Amino acid sequence: MAVMTYSQALNEALREEMRADPRVFVMGEDIGLYGGVFRVTQGLLAEFGPERVRDTPISEAAFIGMGVGAAMAGMRPVVELMFMDFALVAADQIVNQAAKLRYMSGGQVSVPIVIRAQQGGGRGNGAQHSQSFESWLAQVPGLKVVAPATPKDAKGLLKSAIRDGNPVIFIEHKLLYNTKGEVPEGELTIPIGKAEIKRPGRDITIVSFSRTLLFALEAAERLAQDGIEAEVVDLRTIEPLDMQTILESVRGTARLLIVQESHSNCGIGAEIIARVYEQAPEALVAPARRLGARHAPIPVAEALENAVLPQTTDIVRAVEEMF
Repeated sequence: MAVMTYSQALNEALREEMRADPRVFVMGEDIGLYGGVFRVTQGLLAEFGPERVRDTPISEAAFIGMGVGAAMAGMRPVVELMFMDFALVAADQIVNQAAKLRYMSGGQVSVPIVIRAQQGGGRGNGAQHSQSFESWLAQVPGLKVVAPATPKDAKGLLKSAIRDGNPVIFIEHKLLYNTKGEVPEGELTIPIGKAEIKRPGRDITIVSFSRTLLFALEAAERLAQDGIEAEVVDLRTIEPLDMQTILESVRGTARLLIVQESHSNCGIGAEIIARVYEQAPEALVAPARRLGARHAPIPVAEALENAVLPQTTDIVRAVEEMF
C-alpha cells in the first residue's frame, strides 16, 4: 500500500491510463502549464506534450462539445470542468449529445468521454461555485455518475471510467483533494455501480458518498461511544445505484439515514428511500430519513455555510432522534 492524497491518486490514474492507451487525452482550463487548479494534472504536460494535454479557452460548451466529437471519432477524452456549476453552460452537450448519441444512432456510435468536475461547498466559494448536481445528472438516461470519497476509490473508479466506453460524470469534492489514504500499488480498478460498506454496524444504516461519507464515519465513531453501532455504506456510484448492498444493510439494521451534501429536495436521498419502501418496506422498524443541504443558495460566510450544509453533528443528532 502507498499513502497518497486524493489528487495524487487521480493524477496517477490519469498517468497510467495515458501511458497504456494513446487514445486517452485530457483537456480543460488551466490543466496544462498550470497543472490544474487542484493540481490533479500536474506534470502531465511535461510527459505527454500539448497534443494530449490541452489547455482550453473559458468556454465549457466548446470544449465539452469537442470532447464529445473526439469520443465519437474513437478517442478517449477526459475533460475537466473547473467547477461543477459550469456544467450548466454545457448542458446541451452533456444532456442532449453525449448521453443520447449511442441510443439515437442505434448503437453505431459510442461516446467514451469522462467529464471530471469538482463540486460542493466548504470553502466559502459562494452560491455559484459550491453547488452539487449529482441528483440532476443521475436523472439523465445514458450518463453514469461516479462520486468517490477516498484516494483508493478515486484512482480505481477513474481508471474504470476511462475504460468504460460510455459517458461518465466523475465527481470530485474540492475539500477531498488533500485528504490522504492507502492506495494499493499496481493495477487497480473498481467496478462502477458497486457500493461498499466502509464501517459495519448493527443498529442503523447510514448511506452517503463523497465528502459527507467522511462526516458519516466520524458520526459513527461518536455514536459508538453511546452504544449505537452504525453501518456506513459508501455509494461510490450514484448512477447506476447499487440497491442490493443498501437493501442487505437495511435488512440487517432496520433503520436508514441518507446523508448528502446536495439539497435534500428531489435528491438522491429521496430516491433511495423511495426504492427501499418499494422493494423492502418490511425491513424498516422506523421511518427512513434523509439529511442534506437546506433549501437555500450556499452562503459565503463560514458560519452560514456550515449551517446550510450537513455537518457531523447534524448526522449524530439525526440518528439520535431516530432512536
